[in-house]
Amino acid sequence: MFGLFRENVRIALRSIRSQLLKTILTIFIISFGILALVGTLSGVDAMEAVFGNDFDTMGSNTFNIQRYEFSIQRRGGGRREKINPVISYNDVRGFLDTYDYPFSQTSVSFRGTSTAEVKYESKKTDPEVQVYGANEHYLSNTGSIVELGRGLNVTDVQNNSKVAVIGSDFLKNLFTVENPIGKTISVRGAKFKVIGVLESKGSSFGNNQDLKVVIPIQVARGIYTTPNINYTISVKVDENSMLPSAQEEAVKVFRNVRRLEPLEKNNFGIQRSEDLINIVAEVSSVLRISAWIISVITILGSSIALMNIMLVTVSQRTREIGIRKAVGAKRSTISTQFFIESIVIGQFGCLLGVILGVAVGYLIAMLFDVEFIIPWGAMFWAVVLSFLVALISGIYPAQKAAKLDPIESLRYE
Repeated sequence: MFGLFRENVRIALRSIRSQLLKTILTIFIISFGILALVGTLSGVDAMEAVFGNDFDTMGSNTFNIQRYEFSIQRRGGGRREKINPVISYNDVRGFLDTYDYPFSQTSVSFRGTSTAEVKYESKKTDPEVQVYGANEHYLSNTGSIVELGRGLNVTDVQNNSKVAVIGSDFLKNLFTVENPIGKTISVRGAKFKVIGVLESKGSSFGNNQDLKVVIPIQVARGIYTTPNINYTISVKVDENSMLPSAQEEAVKVFRNVRRLEPLEKNNFGIQRSEDLINIVAEVSSVLRISAWIISVITILGSSIALMNIMLVTVSQRTREIGIRKAVGAKRSTISTQFFIESIVIGQFGCLLGVILGVAVGYLIAMLFDVEFIIPWGAMFWAVVLSFLVALISGIYPAQKAAKLDPIESLRYE
């Protein structure tokens, strides 16, 4: 049985060589459909990983009060969109003095710079360190975990202590051998004692979340005095069921802080990780469906091309079929031979498509600076699809070959 299968594969490869150009074109058509499927799905997985890393900047049971709902406002339709004012420090103080939702904690933070240079003794980093000013609840509300030492506490914030919590990447450049806890680093000429090191969070869109320094908010305000600093307010509650009421209360309080009239729209945004996840899920779903539609349409087209090649093969090998039948070959043997030829071509297209699709997914992962995830599910379905297409495309040619009359076939010129 295995010998017969091996012989059929050998004949299939010989037939492919005899119609090389047509076969190559068919293989490329099949591979394009598989490329659309594997490449798009692996790219979607990479983007989901990107946004997954971004959502880690918000802890669970948390919502943020920000300048805009999700992103910057755009202009369109011939009219200028309303530009929201920044979340100022006065807004922050007004909110903190008024908001008192039970079982909640509020963090306040701002990014002083994303291009700081941090020094330790004779060593220094590249000027790409992010420096955040924050209160004692910032690390908890953003889901950050302190791996070494401790985080900021209320005493550090109230006393404006010159202490800092650093990202894990500092262990790779400044503190490759030494324990950083208790050491003194310099940020923009100011000295800070390292009290903690954060667990790694990775990078997203070129934003390295492990190369940052968190210092008490008032100390940061003294160093970074740029006008119109935009602050972020983050509220965390103990239970997820408390989020809607906590958010409703926060909106009411902040509207009062902004002195908005009852009929005026909010000039600030509320952001929840759950809302963002739902949006990304919708986008991912559209991309996945699009990938399947493109793949199926392309593969259907390739199935027609494959069927035509197999019909041409049957016509060209009519005498061969007649000879094989004359020496005792059964109908099933003849049909199996053409089925195998069709499947071999389909799997060649599948292999090429998977290689190209994985390459595209890898490039997308490199572009977004995330870990590449091998799309095993997409590769499995690619093999199944290409096998089914080859099977369907080979049915009619195989049946036609099996039904040929041996006498008429031997007379065929």
